[in-house]
Amino acid sequence: MLENASILVTGGTGSFGHTFVPLTLDKYNPRRLIVFSRDEMKQWEMAKIYGNDPRVRFFIGDVRDKDRLSRALEGVDYVVHAAATKIVPTAEYNPFECVKTNIIGAMNLIDACIDRKVKRVVALSTDKASNPANLYGATKLASDKLFIAGNSYGGTHGTRFAVVRYGNVMGSRGSVIPYFMSIADSGVLHITDERMTRFMITLEEGVDLVWHAFQDMIGGEIYVKKIPSMKVTDIARAVSSEAQHKIIGIRPGEKLHEQMIGAEDAPYTREYPGYYKILPAIHAWSQDPDRINGGDPVPENFTYSSDNNCEWMSIEELRAWIVANEGKVGKI
Repeated sequence: MLENASILVTGGTGSFGHTFVPLTLDKYNPRRLIVFSRDEMKQWEMAKIYGNDPRVRFFIGDVRDKDRLSRALEGVDYVVHAAATKIVPTAEYNPFECVKTNIIGAMNLIDACIDRKVKRVVALSTDKASNPANLYGATKLASDKLFIAGNSYGGTHGTRFAVVRYGNVMGSRGSVIPYFMSIADSGVLHITDERMTRFMITLEEGVDLVWHAFQDMIGGEIYVKKIPSMKVTDIARAVSSEAQHKIIGIRPGEKLHEQMIGAEDAPYTREYPGYYKILPAIHAWSQDPDRINGGDPVPENFTYSSDNNCEWMSIEELRAWIVANEGKVGKI
């Protein structure tokens, strides 16, 4: 599907884009892969990696600017929407800015993709959009709803929208692993709450879920990959077995556990090998055989959260991953 296609990634200089671009170039050899983002320095640094590769283009722009999006989307077949204001405390203290990027930006992209006759769009979501407890999660829930409803407005050419949702990305910029690594030499690691748990997913697994969504989607689905959990105290021990733990309390808007599927979504959720799919509740789309595609219904009141997970990553497994990826942890 993506072979010889024109693909655009919003927020493409972030952690996801730095992994999606090289893997997609290698696997699918697209005709054109456009990195759309607003930070010229990040684009300058990223462009050095690809030299004169004619397939890779860089486009300065902001999802808040619908006209600029429309210009960038000319001739584009597929879009991955990774642009977002996503740091929880930043969103709490800058709520207007978070809304402009995560909600207004989503609306702009949906309209521009329909106008430009883009074939398929996959938007990245977060566990925090399920039963949100902070502004970031609330804006991403609104964004998810917008992309799902966008399938009603695709017109005769039928632009399709779907969402992928996952939790803590291991080693990405701003995540807990590089933070712990940066202060491990002090001998003290800061833990917000010793009961806290988190989902664990690699960037490569996140990219694979996006590829799967492009292949499988009919429109309006939310894809949730089955991934392991860890206690934050075990993450800290994997980084440093010697450091002491200092409990500092939960930050504004922070959750004790990550949740990707809530009980309210259970009636619309189907289970497949390796992932779940939340089908859209509107227009009776959740009963569509093509969208169900053989999935099994989950139990009544089913939830998928990091504390009730049946799969857990061990300290030894995470330590081995850190050793294997030490050179890029926190760099992208």
